[in-house]
Amino acid sequence: MSNQNNHTYRKVAIAACFGTFLEWYDFLTFATLAVVFAPLFFPSTDPNTALLASLATFGVGMVVRPIGAALFGSMGDRIGRKPVFMITIVLMGIATVSVGFLPTYAQAGIWAPTLLVALRLLQGLSAGGEIGGSAVYLTEHAGNEHRGFKTSFLQLMGPLGILFSTLQIALLRNYLSSEEFQSWGWRVPFWISIVLLLIAFKARMALEETPVFLELSKNSNKIENPLITNFRDPQTRKRMFLLFFCISSGGAVLFFCVQVYTAIFLKTSVKLPPEIVDQLSLYSTLCLLPLTVFAGWLSDKVGRKAVVVSGLIFGAAITIPAFNALQYLGNTYQQTSGNGALLLISAILACLSLALALVVGPQTAFLAELFPANSRNSAATLPHNLAAGWIGGLLPLIVTWLNQQWGTATAGLWYPTIFLASAGLTALFYLPETKKVDLNT
Repeated sequence: MSNQNNHTYRKVAIAACFGTFLEWYDFLTFATLAVVFAPLFFPSTDPNTALLASLATFGVGMVVRPIGAALFGSMGDRIGRKPVFMITIVLMGIATVSVGFLPTYAQAGIWAPTLLVALRLLQGLSAGGEIGGSAVYLTEHAGNEHRGFKTSFLQLMGPLGILFSTLQIALLRNYLSSEEFQSWGWRVPFWISIVLLLIAFKARMALEETPVFLELSKNSNKIENPLITNFRDPQTRKRMFLLFFCISSGGAVLFFCVQVYTAIFLKTSVKLPPEIVDQLSLYSTLCLLPLTVFAGWLSDKVGRKAVVVSGLIFGAAITIPAFNALQYLGNTYQQTSGNGALLLISAILACLSLALALVVGPQTAFLAELFPANSRNSAATLPHNLAAGWIGGLLPLIVTWLNQQWGTATAGLWYPTIFLASAGLTALFYLPETKKVDLNT
C-alpha cells in the first residue's frame, strides 16, 4: 500500500474509531450512573424498586439495539455507509447531551423518567446502527491486505470507553462532595459529550464513502430491500446465524465475564477492598488492548477461524477454573496481605483477557468478510447487535439468578462455559475462513 493510501486509511481509522469510542462512552456512562439516576428520576419508598427501574431503563437501550441495526443497516446498503455513519453519531450525541439537561422527578414529575426513557431508546437505536456499521465501513476502507490487524483497533474502543467513563466519574466523586455530585456533578459527563460530538462530527465530515459502495453504485448493483433479501438467501441466512452465535455472542459472553463479572465477583464474593479491585480491573483492561491487536494480526497470518475458535474453546476451558482460583487467591491475600497472591490474580486476569482478545481481535474484519458487498451492512449489523443486546445484555441477569438458585458464586458461570463450548464447536465445523475474501464481491 502506498504512503498516500496509508495516510488516507489512518484518517479513516481515527475518525471511525473516535466515533465508536464516543458511542461506547455515551452508552456506558448511562450504565455507570444507574445508581445515581434511581432516586433522581424514579423516587420510591423502596430504594431497590427505584434501582430496578433505573436498570430497566438501561436495559431498554440494549433491547432496541437490534431495531436500530435493522433500520440503519438497510439504509447503509441503500444510501451509503457514510450517511448512516453521520446520522448515528449525531443521534447518539444529541440524546446523550440532552440527558445532562433533563429535569429531575422533583422538578418535572412523571415527565422526567418519560424523557429519560425516550432518550435511552434513541441511544439504543443509534448504537445499533453504529456498532457493526462502523466495522463494515472501516473494513471496506482497509483493502484486501492485513485487514485483521488494521481493523482490530476498532475493538479497543469499548474498553477505552469504559475506562474513560469510569475514570471521569471517579475524579468527579473525588473532587465534589456527595451532595454536589448528586445535585449537578452527575451531569458533567453528559455535558462533555458536546465537545466529543463536535470533534467526531468534524472528523467524519471529512471522510469519503467506501470504495466498495462507490463501485456498487457505479455498477447499479444495490439491492432495494437488503434485509428481506438476506433472510431469503440460505447462504446469507446461515452466515448471519454463525456470526450471531459464534463470533458476536461469543465475544459478548467473554466481554461480560472478563470486563464486568470479574470486578463484581472480586468485590462481592471474594470481598477484596474496592480500591484493589479497581486497580486490578484497570490492569486487566490495559492488558486487553495489545492482546486484541495481536489477535487481529495473528488472524492475518493463520486465518480468522483458527483464532476465533481457539478463543472460544480457551474461554470455555478457563472460565470456571479461573474464577475458582480468583476466589482462593483472594482469600489467601486477605489472610496474608502478600503481593504474591495479587500477582497471581493479575496473571489469571491476563489469561481471561487473552481469551476475549482472540475472539474480538479478528471480529471487525470477520463481520464484513462473511457477506456480499450489496447486502453487507444489513447482514452484519443485525446479528451482531442481537448478540450484544440480548445475549450480552441478559447474561448478568442469568448468571446472578443461577448463582442465587445454587447458592454459590460460580454456579452461574456454567452458563457462559456451556455457551462458549457450543459456539466453539459450531465454529470449528461450520464457520468459513474469510481472510482472503475480496470485499468487492
